[in-house]
Amino acid sequence: MGPLVAGIGELLWDMLPSGKQLGGAPCNFAFHARQAGCDSLVISAVGKDKLGDELLQKLHQLDLSDRYIQKISFPTSTVSIRLNENGHPDYTIHEQVAWDFIQWNSQIKELAGKLDAVCFGSLAQRNRISQETIVSLILATRPDCLRIFDINLRQHYYSREIVVQSIMLADVLKLNDDELPAVAEFTGLSGDVRNQLTDLLIKLKLKYIVYTMGSKGSIIVNDREYSFVEAPSVKVADTVGAGDAFTAVFTAGILRGLPLSQVHRKATEIAALVCTKKGATPELPDIIF
Repeated sequence: MGPLVAGIGELLWDMLPSGKQLGGAPCNFAFHARQAGCDSLVISAVGKDKLGDELLQKLHQLDLSDRYIQKISFPTSTVSIRLNENGHPDYTIHEQVAWDFIQWNSQIKELAGKLDAVCFGSLAQRNRISQETIVSLILATRPDCLRIFDINLRQHYYSREIVVQSIMLADVLKLNDDELPAVAEFTGLSGDVRNQLTDLLIKLKLKYIVYTMGSKGSIIVNDREYSFVEAPSVKVADTVGAGDAFTAVFTAGILRGLPLSQVHRKATEIAALVCTKKGATPELPDIIF
């Protein structure tokens, strides 16, 4: 059995032009972490409706447990996605859906103390109920649990308060080149990208910053290393879930204590492979470090 990791937050159907696909960053993270050898869980909620039942069936097909998926009296979430000419997604995220109301309970509290890593974002914190559950989970983890904040700024569903608080709760900050300007504004950073990432790492006492730039590659920094890896040139089907795959493979490698350069190259390779497939959760070859 591998490290125990969880993604907490949104769980939904991505309504793509080609049809609906299982989605939500925490679920995508858990799926790809399982493919990378982790014991993975999703913590979220679905509605007592047909879409919710279908979503749980899909989790089973992907060998993901529904033990921590609450069934509640709000509709199962859907997200409308339009792909632009480069395969990059534009999202329309609907409100008052099941994952806005994830309830803190003794079952999640017990799980928190067992986790080796947990990944969370800003989107699922748009509603106070889920936000309080996410914060409670993070605070209930062991000191050696790797806490990953994959910022995922979407539409208007974030605030300076939530972003800064979440970074302060995290060991790892994952963000992309569209999100860095907002983080720089919220935290008073200046200078070029390298200075901003280094200053942020020190200022907020992070262990790692994972910074992705799409086709321009990615950077990972810690207090000893500054790693840059180019993105391979691939034929893009869509980029949905590629960032989540990167985060998952990075997490699996770090938990195994592997060298950062090796982990970075493998995360880049898998994210690029996901870009060649449709949907966020394609089955991939065994991820061997």
